[in-house]
Amino acid sequence: MSSALVVGGGAAGTATAILLARAGVTVELVEASPEIGRSGSGITLQGNALRVFRDLGVLDDVLARGYAFDEVGLRTPDGGVLAVIPDARTGGDDLPATVGIPRGQMARLLAERAAEVGVKVRTGTRLESVGPDGDAVCSDGTRETYDLVVGADGLNSVVRAQLGIDTRPEPLGMGIWRVFTTRPASITRTDLTYGGAAYIAGYCPTGDDSIYAYLVEDAADRTGLSGDEQLATMRELAGHYGGPWTEIRERMTDPSRVNYTWFTHHLVDGPWHRGRVVLAGDAAHSCPPTLAQGAAMALEDASVLVEELRGTDDLDAALTAYETRRRERAGAVVAGSVQLARWLLDHEPPPQAGGAADVPGLMARTAALLAQRP
Repeated sequence: MSSALVVGGGAAGTATAILLARAGVTVELVEASPEIGRSGSGITLQGNALRVFRDLGVLDDVLARGYAFDEVGLRTPDGGVLAVIPDARTGGDDLPATVGIPRGQMARLLAERAAEVGVKVRTGTRLESVGPDGDAVCSDGTRETYDLVVGADGLNSVVRAQLGIDTRPEPLGMGIWRVFTTRPASITRTDLTYGGAAYIAGYCPTGDDSIYAYLVEDAADRTGLSGDEQLATMRELAGHYGGPWTEIRERMTDPSRVNYTWFTHHLVDGPWHRGRVVLAGDAAHSCPPTLAQGAAMALEDASVLVEELRGTDDLDAALTAYETRRRERAGAVVAGSVQLARWLLDHEPPPQAGGAADVPGLMARTAALLAQRP
């Protein structure tokens, strides 16, 4: 293989481009947005994501610009601390359990690394069509045939549609408010509150002076709200929580830092490739953020895909092996993330109260799986 087109400048796309370029492939990456890393709040990266960042050569920068911690707290709605639990080190004992980082910072670090290793990045460029023979037409007027096309273009993937795959993300019935703001000194880890006015209230430090905080509610149509109305709605919901939330709410003043999306999920259950074109990241699978594994699964896709491509000259065999390896692991994360959300939606009690919501057990099983290299 000598040439590849990667569609999408998110975690899956940039990581794949970096690894392909380092393997000697001439790589072009197209991103529809005018700038990579232009927006977003924060993101939680667990150890298995950090393991891939180390392989990509950006771990030191991620640690320098993010905020590392090794435990998670559980709180009551009034702010009381129920427990502080050591977080699973899914990347190994030599890596932090978790790092929070501004999403835009992470995206820019990956884009800069891609440029360093020779990837040709074209922003403001959309894929218009692609065929299984690798013939791709882009909005900037270019038309080329590539040995490989990687569709890493997100939930509403154009590449997936071009391949005739009709799987689409399905709403789960929950919506999440997110805000990106300055960090109160008291916040040094993720704390989670299950219950109260929202299903989940949580926050994650993302730097010396930044956090993102989130509140999960029943899914609602919020599209008609202005920025000021979105801010007011989230502030009202946040007002039901005490402890650090009191200070977070005071710092929630900028409507442009608030966003609202629905929880969705999907897993392409048939082949992820047609000919020379293959899916990765959210184009192939997505999950609600209840296990904080979306970016990690995307990064792992990139790692496994390029590993399989380097192991053989048989493209179809490599892409099939990649799909086989990733389907079970990514599928387990999707299923676990959805199960946690459904237990909350159904108000399912824990086993000690006669219910099925074994949250600690599910998280422990998932952590054990993710601690193994993909």
